[in-house]
Amino acid sequence: MKAGANAAARRRSGPQTLPEVTLSEDGEVRFLHLGTEWIQGSMLIDAPFVIELDYVQRMMAWLLFVEPDSVPKRRAMQLGLGSAALTKFCFKACRMDTTAVEINPQVLAACRGWFKLPADGPRLRVVLADAAEEVRKPEHTGRIDALQVDLYDHEAAAPVLDSPDFYVDCRSVLSDDGLMTVNLFGRDASYERSLQSMATAFGEDALWAFKPTREGNTIVLAQRTPERPTRMQLLARAEAVQLRWGLPAVKWLKLFKPVS
Repeated sequence: MKAGANAAARRRSGPQTLPEVTLSEDGEVRFLHLGTEWIQGSMLIDAPFVIELDYVQRMMAWLLFVEPDSVPKRRAMQLGLGSAALTKFCFKACRMDTTAVEINPQVLAACRGWFKLPADGPRLRVVLADAAEEVRKPEHTGRIDALQVDLYDHEAAAPVLDSPDFYVDCRSVLSDDGLMTVNLFGRDASYERSLQSMATAFGEDALWAFKPTREGNTIVLAQRTPERPTRMQLLARAEAVQLRWGLPAVKWLKLFKPVS
């Protein structure tokens, strides 16, 4: 449903292979598209720093596994900028040091011009790069506490980067208690293949998954260091997340469980 890169662009490189960015509006919501009708991201026009889509809210489920007071001291990274909803939320609401990686300069320009993405500064930076190459850079190793991966081509058929080797690289950027959330969308076979790739890199006991949204987005969470908090511990954390950041975290617990 959302795109951060284009598969053809990764194979051939060059601006001519990147899809055209377009916008649409429906009442109070502005949408980002990459040359198709597929929605790549959205923003409430009157509340630009609120996460509008359910599946994007669920990409913040890593908050269930960390102490709320520790969040502003942590680092977030998004692979795929989309409409910058996660980047803005981590930067503005969570007060985190935030890096986003995006391959398409048109997406960055749209986010700055139409989706209220702030300019780069001491706590915020957007890197125009191939996500697969960026996560292999040594300066990121072991430094990211929350990695959010949403990399689809403009047709939203399957993730652009989805191999076990890619997820090994993702795991390498995480801190000891770091977590990765991934948006998976598409056919069941694609989902199972993605899940197996993550299990190869992280171990099956490190994976948690939501039930699919109505639109078919399934958010999977992977822990750098597997742990299984009790239901009561998760409920207490969910209540704190909901109170502090306004995310529907208590509802998440009805839809979210370990993969194995």
